[in-house]
Amino acid sequence: QVQLAESGGGSVQAGGSLTLSCATSGNTDSINVVGWFREAPGKEREGVAAIYTGGGATFYEHSVKGRFTVSEDSATNMVYLQMNDLKPEDTAMYYCAAGFLAYGLGRADQFDYWGQGILVTVSS
Repeated sequence: QVQLAESGGGSVQAGGSLTLSCATSGNTDSINVVGWFREAPGKEREGVAAIYTGGGATFYEHSVKGRFTVSEDSATNMVYLQMNDLKPEDTAMYYCAAGFLAYGLGRADQFDYWGQGILVTVSS
């Protein structure tokens, strides 16, 4: 089992920045990717970023590319999502998730472990 816990959400005005953190623990040897997903009211959960652990590749959904950066600190088992130039359409519950994938951003159903989610609200 792998446990995940998000922190760092909140409210910000458009154009502002937030950094989300995801603490991973447990049997982290069983995973090779940590993804960030978001779910806005009335919309499906979508992947926004993913990082393959151990200094591996990163992937982004097209609407956040250039604004969001996913990174990891392997010494502390932390994964971060730096979000810049936030827009009202970025408002959503954000989740970190972990799994074992071959490549790419991945779909929500491909991830085995999930955090509880954290709210990000961007006002115009």
